Amino acid sequence: MTGASTAAEWLVFVSPRFLLPVDSGGKIRTTQILRGLKGGRFKIRLLSPASKSAVQAYRGQLSELCENTRRGARGLILPAASQIGSPNEQHLLPGTGTRLRELGLRPRELALDAGFTAGAVGEHLPEVDRLFIAGRHAPHSRKTNRRLAKFRVGAEGRISHLKRRYGLDRSRLKGHTGARTWAAWAILAYNLDTLALRPA
Repeated sequence: MTGASTAAEWLVFVSPRFLLPVDSGGKIRTTQILRGLKGGRFKIRLLSPASKSAVQAYRGQLSELCENTRRGARGLILPAASQIGSPNEQHLLPGTGTRLRELGLRPRELALDAGFTAGAVGEHLPEVDRLFIAGRHAPHSRKTNRRLAKFRVGAEGRISHLKRRYGLDRSRLKGHTGARTWAAWAILAYNLDTLALRPA
């Protein structure tokens, strides 16, 4: 029928090795092929040997290559707190806590890297049901700790995705105000893409 839309067909791409990180000529060529195919006639499903931790770590980059991680892999991001210079991560907690309270948000769980301490988190952020800090003892079940650890590792892939796809690797605007503006526009673009991917 004229004007009738046809659903995209699935194309299964089989690779004998995991394609990330892209650290060799063969991987570079293969990922370029996948990027060229994605978004066209086919939906790409990538099949390759990989551990769960590797998939979590590179989830953001995988979403650029295939549809495997598209569903449920993206959430909305708040503009990050920032300061001039290179402050310790904990010094940004007051700004993050203020933003969460302004929006009326109370996360039930937090998964953080080893640069944070439970005291500073409890002082500046809303109280949570479960707090996980990498490398520190957490009074949760082993299963819960593994789940939160995987979630934290997966956040590294999201950071890489934001740098590669949305320009968060380097601000092109001058000064602290320019950097905040650059980051805010990049996060807005990411959030709009995320909303566009969600079913109506």
